[in-house]
Amino acid sequence: MGRTVAQKIFDAHEVDRPEPQIRVLSLDRVFCHEITTPIAINDLVVTGRDRVFDASRIKAVIDHVSPAKDSKTAVQGKTLRDWVRRHGIKDFFDIGDNGVCHAIFPEKGFVRPGQTIIMGDSHTCTHGAFGAFAAGVGTTDLEVGILKGVCAFHDPKTIKVEVTGKLPEGVYAKDLILSIIRDLTVNGATGQVIEFAGDAVAALGMDGRMTLSNMAVEAGATCGICYPDATTVEYLWPFIQKEFPSREAALAEYSRFLPDADAQYSKVVRIKAEELVPVATVNYKPDQVKAVSELAGTRVDQVYIGSCTNGRIEDLRVAAQVMKGKHLAEGVRCIVSPATPLIFRMALAEGLMQIFMDAGCCVTNPTCGACLGMSNGVLAPGEVCASTTNRNFNGRMGKGGMVHLMSPATAAATAVAGTIVNSPLFKGGR
Repeated sequence: MGRTVAQKIFDAHEVDRPEPQIRVLSLDRVFCHEITTPIAINDLVVTGRDRVFDASRIKAVIDHVSPAKDSKTAVQGKTLRDWVRRHGIKDFFDIGDNGVCHAIFPEKGFVRPGQTIIMGDSHTCTHGAFGAFAAGVGTTDLEVGILKGVCAFHDPKTIKVEVTGKLPEGVYAKDLILSIIRDLTVNGATGQVIEFAGDAVAALGMDGRMTLSNMAVEAGATCGICYPDATTVEYLWPFIQKEFPSREAALAEYSRFLPDADAQYSKVVRIKAEELVPVATVNYKPDQVKAVSELAGTRVDQVYIGSCTNGRIEDLRVAAQVMKGKHLAEGVRCIVSPATPLIFRMALAEGLMQIFMDAGCCVTNPTCGACLGMSNGVLAPGEVCASTTNRNFNGRMGKGGMVHLMSPATAAATAVAGTIVNSPLFKGGR
């Protein structure tokens, strides 16, 4: 019987099978940040197990509250700093050198096709964009991963989402994944892996693929995987060129993780890309999605452009294209947060920051703060935010606030209009 991508990765990493459906996998990477990891660190210390399985495979960053906003978050940061020093963890990105975890780790070349990755963060699935199995885990699993370099998972079932054709102009990866979540529902892929396939997915750059994989968890998926191809190899080439004699050799190696033609899926979803339009969420679940045109006229108080979903350079370029020569609507504030220092520098060199600041935007350092209502853009009760983030749960960006998720193009157009509106980049009729 043919194997899916996840099954092939599991086969290559299995070290034990305590029960028929439970597989213990060796880990290639354990990613850490200052919100969830200190809990695991403190427990390991208290129980006399303050050790790490391999300091070279652990990568850490301070990203959620950057810089610290109060004593509690300062202590969380200090706990992580002290831990990486104790154990000689060299790949640690502190204030000034840090970024959003799911952007900076791939940017540094830490993710490869076929790898196994865990992190105490639900959006760890982002790294599946490279053809890896990457999953968010709880504190206990994170502790075991740090200590032993293994993690247990159920034998994976996979949903295949095949997107044929070409995305219309002005329709982006964010519109695609929101449409997929609407179709699957927030529980539709629970405990499963999603494989993203088809011409429209293959045409995306790595930034767009990371947007897709990032929000797989919003349909309940453990991981969202894109197939490794020439685009993947080109992105990774600066980091892997000493490992392979050519790009073709790298692609041949990574292609062994592609699914077999007779792989078995729990479900196959087929989507025609040309039928998609810009969309946004309503209410408080990411599967409650409507066409932007249906929400036209909905007022907003704040617009947020950034996060692990849409804070990459492609996202900023699109937003700047919409905002160039324009100004924020009266009474609307817009916060732009590039996901990493490199992205910040690229946007600065390309003149994107000037465009945002001329439009009246507040440009911040890389941080996750606003996305989960911790800092750098928290909403007041009754306020409405048009956001490029990944969750619109009740209170997500601030108690009593409403969040509409959308693409950077739609968010930028909304910031200028003051109400939700399609961007001028979309030429369609809906």
